[in-house]
Amino acid sequence: MQKNKFKNVAVSPESPKWNQAVARSEKLYSRFNEVRDEFSRDYTRILHCTAYRRLKHKTQVFSATRNDHICTRIEHVNHVASVSQTISAFLGLNTALASAIATGHDLGHPPFGHSGEHIIAAIAKKYLDKSFWHEKNGLYAIDCLETLKDPRGVEKNLDLTYAVRDGIISHCGEVDENAIFAREEAVELETIESPGRYQPYTWEGCVVKISDKISYLGRDIEDALTLNILTKSQLSELGHILKDSLGKKAEVRELNNTVLMHDFIMDLCRSSAPDKGIRFSPRYLDLINRVKQFNYKNIYFHKRLANYIKYADLVLNSIFTALKEFYKAGRTLAEVQKNSRQTPFLVKSFEEWILKYSNADEAYRKENKLKNKILYNLSCEKDYIRAVIDFMACMTDHFAISVFNELISF
Repeated sequence: MQKNKFKNVAVSPESPKWNQAVARSEKLYSRFNEVRDEFSRDYTRILHCTAYRRLKHKTQVFSATRNDHICTRIEHVNHVASVSQTISAFLGLNTALASAIATGHDLGHPPFGHSGEHIIAAIAKKYLDKSFWHEKNGLYAIDCLETLKDPRGVEKNLDLTYAVRDGIISHCGEVDENAIFAREEAVELETIESPGRYQPYTWEGCVVKISDKISYLGRDIEDALTLNILTKSQLSELGHILKDSLGKKAEVRELNNTVLMHDFIMDLCRSSAPDKGIRFSPRYLDLINRVKQFNYKNIYFHKRLANYIKYADLVLNSIFTALKEFYKAGRTLAEVQKNSRQTPFLVKSFEEWILKYSNADEAYRKENKLKNKILYNLSCEKDYIRAVIDFMACMTDHFAISVFNELISF
């Protein structure tokens, strides 16, 4: 296989996209002895933010499992980063950029995986007439919610580069298409209102988009096997899919995540080129889509997950209802604080949230050196509802369950 086929279109100082790719809304502080490039700085800023830490307790497919070896969202993110770096290094792309996008690509996922996403989307539509989808929420999180302290201890927003922000909101969409090409024009990312509308601005973003699919399909099958979700006949069906897609003469080895990931990576590296796009060969494109269909039929829509979805709906809507009742226009903060005896765990966390992101107490912001964006005016009910939704979307499964248990305990 030919290496470095994408070297001339990689994001680098020589690239015509460079200035746009490294652009930030605000200039970051600098150190005289800095050794990292712009995208490496983004990577470490993502790695140190609280949204990344919470991924370890967010659902990938199976929620709040007691088995420590079942994949959570943070493991999936690390898989995507590994696959993206391997592919980018072979193709001659910018590995630091690919790693930063991959590490941040799922920061916008709410608790309870895609079920939680649908539940919160329904709440946002009903009360704000706004759409909610995790890629858009990921951009919102890194632009508005996540903060880090600068060398003076002042807490500010992450202010990541355009290329990383773009890769996060553009990683949505499936790979049913024959190939993915980086788009040429820069768009205002905040104005994107539907998933899958744009391909990524960089080839590195395109690699992350496909690496996302490479990373989860086989891993989800492994977890289903561990939890006895799949039957012997379903495993036989999966074996037939492999042989049928790859041909009778193809080598079909033991079906596990590392085998599937390796074969998809090799095929992608072999098949992709700047004039052909980031792509699989026809037989591996057929295989990845058939494995995806198999997973939806036999894993993601499995009857054992039905009660979990009902439970997630009960948990999240109960939390929303409880917080919504605290709204009292100009007296909202006082109303929240008044309920601290009944639900101290919930109230303390939510009080800290609105103090950080609202104009309710400027003295608090000054005392805590908060220079992050103010997002909510608590006198406005819609702003308050947005605060509740944002607060819920940032929760881990474990945190949401703990809050719910407090709500139903006496």
